[in-house]
Amino acid sequence: MDTSNMFGQAEILLHELIRIPSISRDEKAASDYLQNYIESTGISTFRIGNNVYCICPDYDESRSTLLLNAHIDTVKPVSAWTKNPYEPIVENGKLFGLGSNDDGGSLVSLFSVFSMLINTKQSYNLIFLASCEEEVSGKNGIELALKELPHIDVALVGEPTEMQPAIAEKGLMVLDVVAHGKSGHAARNEGINAIYEAMNDIEWFRNYQFTKVSPLLGPVKMTVTQINAGTQHNVIPDICSFVVDVRSNECYKNEELLSEIAQHIQSKAQARSFRLNSSLIDIHHPLVEQAKSQGKTPFGSPTLSDQSLMSFPSLKMGPGNSSRSHTADEYIMISEIEDAILTYYKLLNGLVL
Repeated sequence: MDTSNMFGQAEILLHELIRIPSISRDEKAASDYLQNYIESTGISTFRIGNNVYCICPDYDESRSTLLLNAHIDTVKPVSAWTKNPYEPIVENGKLFGLGSNDDGGSLVSLFSVFSMLINTKQSYNLIFLASCEEEVSGKNGIELALKELPHIDVALVGEPTEMQPAIAEKGLMVLDVVAHGKSGHAARNEGINAIYEAMNDIEWFRNYQFTKVSPLLGPVKMTVTQINAGTQHNVIPDICSFVVDVRSNECYKNEELLSEIAQHIQSKAQARSFRLNSSLIDIHHPLVEQAKSQGKTPFGSPTLSDQSLMSFPSLKMGPGNSSRSHTADEYIMISEIEDAILTYYKLLNGLVL
């Protein structure tokens, strides 16, 4: 393996992707560039929306199929950036730029490994997918792409985990909750204050513990994050609405959680979606066993990724640190990308699924 050339090409690609704004739902320019870049290397591509994917030339439907996935979109840059978020800058081994850590490092590393592995005979099929809309869990992201892909048996999802394998990931359900009262004049003892009606339920969300606790992900976590009520100071509010962020573990489906919640609160709760469930891959899956054989330590991840939309087993593992994501002056270490490419290759070359 010519590692110096391989590392250099990955870094150059990441530099160019940083220069192209690719905020969720507006990734076309970045997807165009990536697709043209991949085609220039002699690898055929497919496209659905702003999702770009490649299938190994020797694809055989009788073999198991491994998906390599990372996302091309980014969040909007926060106001505290001290550098140009769209100008790749290398300082002391750190590559600064929006999306460098989340998720450019994983994207270029996984593509580098894909381009190497398809040149050697493997016991499985390999697909590379650069998905869009991950940061907003959009319906035109991986959910759309998976409808076009062949059957997938397992996925390796590149996200910043310091190259440790996340074998479980919390899901997400957002609830819109409404408490009803009766309007009246605030100066008189009349009406039913919807805020007071909501307070008991808010306190319940704060304190309630679901009985099933995951050894990897811990308990289900519920957090009230927004509240709205009232029209003016002298009117008893007849409606109080609030939003609850529910992070599920693998012990529950989102539908189960909502059913249990509805039995305990007086307000009416409605889920925006049940799509984003928790994920779990068996600790003895060959992909996990291979990671452990390299001295990696499986863990449970509290953050959401495209895994939540996968109906097949998946492992989350990539260069960078999650704490740098969505922050000002986001960066990834050049050495982290180089280590990721080598680690991914050792993990996947010769793997038997």
